[in-house]
Amino acid sequence: MKRIFLLVITNLAVMLVLSVAAHLLGLDRYLAQHGQNLTGLLIMSAFFGFGGAFISLAISKWMAKRAMGVRVITTPSGADEQWLVNTVKAQAQQAGIGMPEVGIFESPQPNAFATGARRDSALVAVSTGLLRNMRRNEVEAVLGHEIAHVANGDMVTLTLIQGVVNTFVFFLSRVIGELVDKALLRNERGRGIGYFVTVMAAQFVLGILATMIVMWFSRRREFRADEGGARAAGTGNMIAALERLKAASNEPLPAQMSAFGIQGGAGAGLRRLFLSHPPLEERIAALQNLR
Repeated sequence: MKRIFLLVITNLAVMLVLSVAAHLLGLDRYLAQHGQNLTGLLIMSAFFGFGGAFISLAISKWMAKRAMGVRVITTPSGADEQWLVNTVKAQAQQAGIGMPEVGIFESPQPNAFATGARRDSALVAVSTGLLRNMRRNEVEAVLGHEIAHVANGDMVTLTLIQGVVNTFVFFLSRVIGELVDKALLRNERGRGIGYFVTVMAAQFVLGILATMIVMWFSRRREFRADEGGARAAGTGNMIAALERLKAASNEPLPAQMSAFGIQGGAGAGLRRLFLSHPPLEERIAALQNLR
């Protein structure tokens, strides 16, 4: 999911801000004065962890529009835009969701994404390259894939997963900071700067591990969305769309687009752990097995 990378990065930034705020507001000192009460720490961690995830979700559509330069279609200016709006409307009705906003963004690469905090208030956007380089039945399959993400509630599901891992990142980083502070850095006045530095470092490392978990779930959701695209436009058309994306992926996306490519990516070893999409070959093989 293109928006997943943006959601994760936004979430990490929000979590960093909330962590600094917790330190400046004295919440860490309060817990220290009360013997680092683990129940209180866990409650605070859940508050900030889920808070960061849901703030990221709430602004996801706003962020995506600005990051991708999306022009929302309010009044279709031609036959292609009218067809695009009508197709999204028909698929949304079939999926039982509200009509999403429909947008177009400039990019020579075939690309599309969907985002939004609610199933009935989503955004589906496609690139100019997708409209130019794909046949309509292939575009219909890609739109079906994105509508399936919305109908399946993938953004909310992944936000809840992100909230859980955020909670444990927030919690464990402070436990680690406390242990290091007690072992090496405690002074007579209580916690020193070492505690704060240790917490930030631990939160960064644990945040990377948490991202791997979120990406694993994201890759699982992609297979389900491909099945949704196959139901909407036919398995053959979904496979054809992925094959065309596979051919287009030989040309790298611009830097501002690379994390959002519907074609996902390929990788081995550690790099694979950070992919939001399975490799296209695996997605095509999964659809062929459905046939």
